[in-house]
Amino acid sequence: MGRAAEMTGTTPGFLRALGEHRLITPLRSSGGHRRYSRYQLRIAMRARDLVGQGTPIEAACRIIILEDQLEEALRLNEQLRRDGNGPEPAAGA
Repeated sequence: MGRAAEMTGTTPGFLRALGEHRLITPLRSSGGHRRYSRYQLRIAMRARDLVGQGTPIEAACRIIILEDQLEEALRLNEQLRRDGNGPEPAAGA
């Protein structure tokens, strides 16, 4: 966890807080150590940036979750359009 905190410019406590807010859930090694993916580290850095701008950690986690959901919805929508199963984009969009 110390290495992940160092890589993200945060503290182990901050990473634990992200886990408590269910933003990231690291895998565990056989020895019980937290193992973060690159994606989870990017999310931790995004949370760090939002908190650094004055956003409460709870709100930062919710913002990131909503951003992720929006990105996934847009991706699925685009895929459906390409496959011919979705609505055509509005004129001028």
